[in-house]
Amino acid sequence: MTRAAFAIPGDINLPTGGYVYDRRVLALLPQFGVAARHLQLPGSFPDPTAADLAETGRRLAAVEEGEVLLIDGLAYGAMPREIIGAARAPIIALVHHPLCLEAGLSKVRSAELHALEKASLALARRVVVTSQVTARTLSEDFAVRSDKITVAQPGTDPAARAVGTGSPLQLLAVGAVVPRKAYDLLVRALAPLQDRDWRLAIAGPIDRSEAALAALALSKTGLESRVAVLGPLDTDRLAQLYARADVFLMSSLYEGYGMVLAEAMARGLPIVCTTGGAAAETVPEGAGIKVAPGDIAALTAAIRGVLDEPDLRRRMADASWSAGQKLPRWEDTAARIASVIKGLTA
Repeated sequence: MTRAAFAIPGDINLPTGGYVYDRRVLALLPQFGVAARHLQLPGSFPDPTAADLAETGRRLAAVEEGEVLLIDGLAYGAMPREIIGAARAPIIALVHHPLCLEAGLSKVRSAELHALEKASLALARRVVVTSQVTARTLSEDFAVRSDKITVAQPGTDPAARAVGTGSPLQLLAVGAVVPRKAYDLLVRALAPLQDRDWRLAIAGPIDRSEAALAALALSKTGLESRVAVLGPLDTDRLAQLYARADVFLMSSLYEGYGMVLAEAMARGLPIVCTTGGAAAETVPEGAGIKVAPGDIAALTAAIRGVLDEPDLRRRMADASWSAGQKLPRWEDTAARIASVIKGLTA
């Protein structure tokens, strides 16, 4: 059996899409002929301290030559060449989305991250990405040869179709409260719709960005009684929210794939989302109404249409459910990554 070390920064149990992806792949790789072990890296990435970089170099150097080193892009994209060069094992980079495209970065920091990630990706033997959009981005903007890239879309689990609530209409958004998710824009888009009967639940970590949390400004929009910011939820509670939801909303400025969109389709939810990054391709026509990221007026209009037209919601829900049944499972994701790992030892 091929041996691999999967290097992941910080706490692997964090409730974000990237860490869910890593956990599921790590658990399933043995089914496909890869004995994978978790190699924990310091948690300060993508802004590592000097001490954490030095420790990362030591941990990478300790990986044996007989192993393949799979490194999560949250850390890999921020590693200087000399740290990567400490590794003796062949490297596969896993890129959820380029670090320099995170919202809220200064132009200087974005340029620094772009240069770091471009240089680090040149040193990887293979690159795994989560969407075709990210594959194109790496080829066009980071000079990664297309024959080095493998797309391994996130998987979804079979789920029962959402039953909804109906009155008030339950709107659901899932993801960490960070600038890239643009929940402040979502709240502003909902403010003109207070004459409709709806409630919004936002589920996801709230400790990543004080600025993003403060920007929600619910008291200034009069939506304190309409919007519930729930923080991170366990699997069962999140499943209950999906089951009771009538519409799924995503206001993100950029997504490397949009795992929560796939989760919504797996449950047959009508979707209103933005077209940032891969989101436009993740949601097929008919299953969602898609608007440009940052366009608050268009987001308001799209949500208004879904709130006001039950027949439209039903048609979108049917299209979403149909698309959701065709999504890859986590076994498909792990199998593709296992094939890349084994290809380096063949």
